[in-house]
Amino acid sequence: MARLNTLDASWLAVESEDTPMHVGNLQIFSLPEGASETYLRDMVTRMKESHDVAAPWGDKLAWSGFLGRVIAPSWKKDKDIDLDYHVRHSALPRPGGERELGILVSRLHSNPLDFARPLWECHVIEGLENNRFALYTKMHHSMIDGISGVRLMQRVLTTDPDLRNMPPPWAVQPKKRRAHKGDREASVPGAFSQAMEALKLQVDMAPRLWQAGNRLAQSALHPEDGLTAPFTGPVSILNHRVKGQRRLATQHYPVDRIKALAHASGGSLNDIVLYLCGTALRRFLLEQNSLPDTSLTAGIPVNIRPADDQGTGTQISFMIATLATNEADPLNRLQQIKESCRRAKEHLQQLPKKALTQYTMLLMSPYILQLMSGLGGRMRPVFNVTISNVPGPQETLYFEGAKLEATYPVSLIAHGGALNITCLSYAGTLNFGYTGCRDTLPSMQKIAVFTGEALDELEALILPPKPKKAQARKKKQ
Repeated sequence: MARLNTLDASWLAVESEDTPMHVGNLQIFSLPEGASETYLRDMVTRMKESHDVAAPWGDKLAWSGFLGRVIAPSWKKDKDIDLDYHVRHSALPRPGGERELGILVSRLHSNPLDFARPLWECHVIEGLENNRFALYTKMHHSMIDGISGVRLMQRVLTTDPDLRNMPPPWAVQPKKRRAHKGDREASVPGAFSQAMEALKLQVDMAPRLWQAGNRLAQSALHPEDGLTAPFTGPVSILNHRVKGQRRLATQHYPVDRIKALAHASGGSLNDIVLYLCGTALRRFLLEQNSLPDTSLTAGIPVNIRPADDQGTGTQISFMIATLATNEADPLNRLQQIKESCRRAKEHLQQLPKKALTQYTMLLMSPYILQLMSGLGGRMRPVFNVTISNVPGPQETLYFEGAKLEATYPVSLIAHGGALNITCLSYAGTLNFGYTGCRDTLPSMQKIAVFTGEALDELEALILPPKPKKAQARKKKQ
């Protein structure tokens, strides 16, 4: 059995009926030319016939009850995995448009996973208009994060459109990686050894962690220095209790449009993503007559996974930045976001890499404690909204000859945070996935629409005007 690290275990500890802690991915494929009428049925049959299940797909909790999830949770291999349960085949009602797909995936994402089984499901969805189908996969966050999910996807898919008889995702073995000190079996000697190493690391890093924590505390008292601290965002309509039903919205844009704005503004691609989200939220809250006087803040996951690490689990840190939603002027809003991100990055970079996990737990402990204590959504939030930007593959990918047209993240939400916005780049596009509480955000699709309008507005403000089309040439005399 393999013991979970502290951060992975925390996602299990805060699991509840209203806050299932799984994340998902929605992939849209176009059927290959000449595909038979039974193409998808045959593909699902082949998928279920592959019983060589690799980690983490074949792992389940050693003890599935509440205590087993909270006290020393560990993984063990499921020796009798039921692929008929994990792999589902669905069809959309006509006309099979984006609306019907969104309704189905929202419903599927609302259902919790079965803790007595490996914590994942894979849904093949046919009937999508324009000769397409979708693949929706969800997995518990204790098993996977955004970066490890993208790397898993890259192992599963291929750049070869002619390749057939490909193994399903759960049969693809991860590439070997360098062993890390944290890799331990769930044994008493292993646990003791890891505890001693962790204690030594915490003693060594304690002064740096104390300095970082003190810096955040000081920034809360002195916001004029530009570093956004936890608990400084207002209580907005996004930050109350949530219910179990989810709502999904998607948008995608050419990544070159975002990069052009980043270049013109002297910022980063992530700065522009935060500006678009902040601007969309400002307009949404204004329309709801619910815009707070102080700015919303964003919790931004930061990848700390080594480049050669093909494993799973969670390896992220966090930074917090303002969204400047209280600033009416778009250019001033962008400037405040850029400055806030710059200070947050500097603050994070001052810490040694070995201390990042401990710093993440220091920063996220109030968030986890709010959820575990039942105070989430009943007090000021640590931050108002989670916004992630995950770099994905830039080559066009295929599965069984079917071209991957788009891929959208479907994330998790929790009490005190009714909205999650995650972006994933793929083949020259930036794909936005908006996951929200169905009851809190009944008109969440507007946020996705307002994001596109914010993009158009910023282009008009900071990019040189596009040359008008040349007038039609006069007819030759």
